[in-house]
Amino acid sequence: MQNHNSNARRQFLRAASGTGLAAVAGMAGAQSFPFAPNQRYPDPAVFVLDPSFAKYRIYSSTVEQLGSGMRWAEGPAYSVDGGYLLLSDIPNNRLMKYDEKSGKFSVHKTGVNYTNGNVFDRQGRLVSCEHSVTRRVVRTEKNGKLTVLADRFEGKRLNAPNDVVVKSDDSVWFTDPTFGINGEWEGFRARP
Repeated sequence: MQNHNSNARRQFLRAASGTGLAAVAGMAGAQSFPFAPNQRYPDPAVFVLDPSFAKYRIYSSTVEQLGSGMRWAEGPAYSVDGGYLLLSDIPNNRLMKYDEKSGKFSVHKTGVNYTNGNVFDRQGRLVSCEHSVTRRVVRTEKNGKLTVLADRFEGKRLNAPNDVVVKSDDSVWFTDPTFGINGEWEGFRARP
């Protein structure tokens, strides 16, 4: 039984690591997988790993699985206008969507150039970091067209844009590590 709980905990933390959940949650006493939400408060499946984070814990909330079938999920972005959550399933090269009104989880778009980080800007447009051979930051306009925001710096190709935020002044900030070009898992191998 202990071995099963340890495996379930590792699976959950691996799945949650891209969303930041690994810092605050674990599978304490999980009896089966897939995950089933707990109706007790506080949820025994949630525990604080770092005591300095305790002040942020909401004791009347529980962990809930919204979807499955991804190899690993990252880059969650919530659309206030649309009432849905988008996230990247990077190795499967697709964006997933959770619609809060219907409660449905589905494939939003495939062939997304191994998109990793996502964010909606203040105008409600999706800004995404692409790994693949494109190695760029793009914005999906309201009409669906893509606008390339960055694909080079000082004349050199970007590595593999990873995480992105839009500041209150509408400037776009992103990271550019080599994760997506180190192998074939998150895109394609390339020289940094």
